[in-house]
Amino acid sequence: MKSLRTYLIGLGVVLAAATLLWFLPARWALPWLVPRLHGLQLQQVQGSVWDGRAGAVTTADGKALGRLQWQLSRRALLGQRRLQLQFEGPQLAFSGRVGRLADGRVEARQANVRVQLAALDRYAASPLGQPRGELQLDIDHALLQGGWPLQLAAQARWPRAVMHTRDGDVALGTLLAQASAQGGVIQAQLHDDGHGPLHADGKLQLSPLGWRLDATLRARQTDPALRRWLARLGPPAADGSVRIERGGGLAGSGSVPAQPTN
Repeated sequence: MKSLRTYLIGLGVVLAAATLLWFLPARWALPWLVPRLHGLQLQQVQGSVWDGRAGAVTTADGKALGRLQWQLSRRALLGQRRLQLQFEGPQLAFSGRVGRLADGRVEARQANVRVQLAALDRYAASPLGQPRGELQLDIDHALLQGGWPLQLAAQARWPRAVMHTRDGDVALGTLLAQASAQGGVIQAQLHDDGHGPLHADGKLQLSPLGWRLDATLRARQTDPALRRWLARLGPPAADGSVRIERGGGLAGSGSVPAQPTN
């Protein structure tokens, strides 16, 4: 009888713990999440660990970044950590499925990213100007290690692209890119939509060791601001086009070698 009572008590404790975990409020889990947020803070947290939201995501100094919603599969209890995330902010928006693999790599599928390029001025300082407008990125699949994509299938769109310069804004039209990666080497095909003031055709190669850009740009119209901007990139050919061949890093002067995936 004593053994049966002990068994029933143990079973009750397990069931109570499982029930609590199944409906665990998100705010109760915050102390375990904070070290993983790299200084970000979640406020106005509601819902459960599995289906919750934060009314405000802020930096350590209190700057508001946006709102966050998430859905975590309960299969995480079996080691399958799959998240559906939706973040909305004035400068950045993200939605998609994210998972962490057993080897520590991060996988993203069917993800959409929207970035206001003005927010990147500190990273995009250039004598040619600063990009303006919204960069739209659609990621079919990405496999990341240490934040770098080992595998990638994505498309980018920059509608109503503008470069902000000392002499004013230069309109570039709509620019497009298709990107793929294997072994940590990213290949991107760059072009325009065929209707804007700038004809663009090129390719960009990136790896942790360097980058290389090979592109041809040409003004379709007689916009003097665009022509002056192109002239700063290099001497124009007879048809007015400008060829750009640039690179940087250890592998910037040639093709970027593939990186191992492990």
